[in-house]
Amino acid sequence: MKRAGHVYLFARAPMIGAVKRRLAADIGDPAAWRFTRETTRDVLRRIAIDPRWRTSLSVTPDRFAATGRFWPSRVERIPQGYGDLGQRMARALKRYPDRPSVIVGSDIPAVSAAHIAAAFQALRTHDLVFGPAADGGYWLVGARTPGRLGRLFGNVRWSSPHALADTLAGLKPSRRVAFLDVLEDVDDGAGLERSRV
Repeated sequence: MKRAGHVYLFARAPMIGAVKRRLAADIGDPAAWRFTRETTRDVLRRIAIDPRWRTSLSVTPDRFAATGRFWPSRVERIPQGYGDLGQRMARALKRYPDRPSVIVGSDIPAVSAAHIAAAFQALRTHDLVFGPAADGGYWLVGARTPGRLGRLFGNVRWSSPHALADTLAGLKPSRRVAFLDVLEDVDDGAGLERSRV
C-alpha cells in the first residue's frame, strides 16, 4: 500500500511584535498579530482535516512546538529547528525521505485542500512541485522523494522577488518540475490588500 503524503504547515508563533514585521510596519503590530493568528488557524482548519494526507504544524521558535494555547491539540507540532528558511524546509521535507511531502506557508489566505491535492497529484509524475507567489517567491514546495533531493535550497535570496527563480536555477536539469496556481502570500500591506480582492 502506498504511504500517504505529508503536509508541513510552516508557521511562526503569533506573538505581538515578533510576527510579520513588514506587514506590521504597514498595518501595526496588533493587526499583524491578528492576521497571523487567524490566517494560520484558517489554513490549518482547511487542510489538516483532510484524510488524504497527514499534516504537521512546523513551528518557529522551536519552544512553541510543545507549548502555546494558539495551536490546536489534534495536529502534530514539530519544531522547525535551526538555520535559514531553506535549511529548515529541507529538514522538514527529508523527515520522511521516501514519502511525498509538501510544505505550505501559513500566510496564504486563499490556499485550500484542493491546492494541496493538486500538489500531490503533480508529484505522481514530477520530482518537484511549486506554488508560485505573486511576489516572485513561492507559497508551496513539494517533493516526490525528498531523500533524493540533494541540496535543494542553496543560494536562494529569501524574502525577495528572486526566491523562486533562484531555487529553480539550482536544480539539476533532469528534475521534472510542476507548477500550481499563483497565489498571494501576505508579507506587507500591499499583499494584504491584493489578497482581499
